Amino acid sequence: GPELSRPGHRIDKRLAPDNGSIFRKFMRRNLERLSNDTFDLLVIGGGITGACVARDAARRGLKVALIDKGDFANATSAHNSKLIHGGLRYLRNFELGLVRESLRERRIWQRTAPHLVHPLPFLVPVQDHWATRATLRAGLTLYDLLSYDRGWLDDPNQRLPGYRWLNRKAALSRDAILDQPELSGAFRYFDAQMYAPERLALECLIDARAHDAVIANYAEAKALIIHNGRVTGAAVEDRMGSGAFTIQARVTLVATGPWSDIFLDRALGRKTAHRILRSKGIHLIVPAMTRGDALTVAAHGGHFFLLPWRGHTLLGTTDTAFTGDPDHVRATEQDIADFLSFINTHLPAAQLRREQVEHAYAGLRPLVDDGSGNTYGASRRAELIDHRGDGVEALFSAIGGKWTTSRALAESIVDTIVRVLHVKTQHCTTANAALPGGNIPRIRDFAAEQSRTHSDLSGIGHLWQMYGTRLREMLSVAADRPELLTPLSPSGDIGAQILFAVREEMALTLGDVILRRTGIGQLGAPSPTVLETVSLLMAEELGWTELHRRNQIEAVKSEFANGNPA
Repeated sequence: GPELSRPGHRIDKRLAPDNGSIFRKFMRRNLERLSNDTFDLLVIGGGITGACVARDAARRGLKVALIDKGDFANATSAHNSKLIHGGLRYLRNFELGLVRESLRERRIWQRTAPHLVHPLPFLVPVQDHWATRATLRAGLTLYDLLSYDRGWLDDPNQRLPGYRWLNRKAALSRDAILDQPELSGAFRYFDAQMYAPERLALECLIDARAHDAVIANYAEAKALIIHNGRVTGAAVEDRMGSGAFTIQARVTLVATGPWSDIFLDRALGRKTAHRILRSKGIHLIVPAMTRGDALTVAAHGGHFFLLPWRGHTLLGTTDTAFTGDPDHVRATEQDIADFLSFINTHLPAAQLRREQVEHAYAGLRPLVDDGSGNTYGASRRAELIDHRGDGVEALFSAIGGKWTTSRALAESIVDTIVRVLHVKTQHCTTANAALPGGNIPRIRDFAAEQSRTHSDLSGIGHLWQMYGTRLREMLSVAADRPELLTPLSPSGDIGAQILFAVREEMALTLGDVILRRTGIGQLGAPSPTVLETVSLLMAEELGWTELHRRNQIEAVKSEFANGNPA
């Protein structure tokens, strides 16, 4: 689709009203409409791929339904390194097209969601070996050439400079953790980071809902409905207790990430042709270890990151084949011990200890299976599968891909679906349209304005990044209840967010709020007092019994005890 590409072109104001009024179609489940309407497209899966497809298709005027068996962005889309990046290491496999697409999409996310996607500088330490330095210089030069449009942004604070070489003294002045005898210097380059990937996915769904998509979490597709060799929808069970129903659709897309082949095999009653290679990656959150730059450390044909994130350091990531049940992936004590040992071996100054780990989580990358079994070397490319080869029509599945390119993947998927439906629609607008909280011409000006306006809120820096221009809507919940402005977490989450999440963001469980609508549980387990406070607010709003409220608390506690909230 068309996109704005040069300085001086701004987000189309017609696509991003300043007051956010079109986004006041509350995100509430409408199971009656899901069961009574016939949709052009049913999307099964509410991760970032499904969210981007629903957004694009709804904006083009298609009748769209989206369901997920759990909450939105509750698995792979949340449990990642929180990077929007070109994939520097993919150059090693000569995947120039994927890198170029990723770099273009990085700029689009920066422009359409500047509150949630921001520049991040990286240091790559180099030991005293001319060949390594020459190879990295060549790779970074090519990376800069492929990201020729990194400065094509109106906001100067979002533009990314090219790489540069820092000698040993300059590198150590940026971060002493790099100090080791063999260090000759470091390369410094820029990519981008997400403040909250689960909220970025949610904003895509909020935009889809604003354009009349019908969306429901905790609605599990139990089977596909097939008539005369054609998929016409799905049989669905409401996991919140309202029973079973069916959704009728002209085309169905399966976008269930690591569950895709498992779901399709069960739904079609036979093994489908396209398989997924599941790669497990764990991440650890520890106290801040760097001075502001991220570190990329090469090690034995692999690498790991030290990423500054919310006043902490995010350590990532591992890359191992996973053959178990995707519902039960977690970061084990052995995973944590092995990863800490690996980091300490290749970055001796780190000297990390187990007691420093405040939180650990694991996610699964759904990779296109190339038959090699090599998860680290496997391509991060995406595929759209037409399942006519499996004997059914009007059924597609999306496999592979990466967070950064999810919008572009969705555009190509919707292009295909429009052709299959034989309808005329407008062109894709998602490259230019700001997300619901993202119509922010100058991010520093916006941040300064929020700090002035809400000087009484200690966590205002956290809140404006979570909500962008929707911040005023969220805070309006506390207009006549000032106690809802009291901080609940060290980062500054407040009670108003709880009610806003329930009323306008389809939060149905305590875990939805603690883990995905707010930042309360994203740096580790909340205190019993915080769980009590949040659950009481939700119970009042949703009419929970005392038993149900207690069960919700225990469910959240068990998720943290198992090492990987989901």
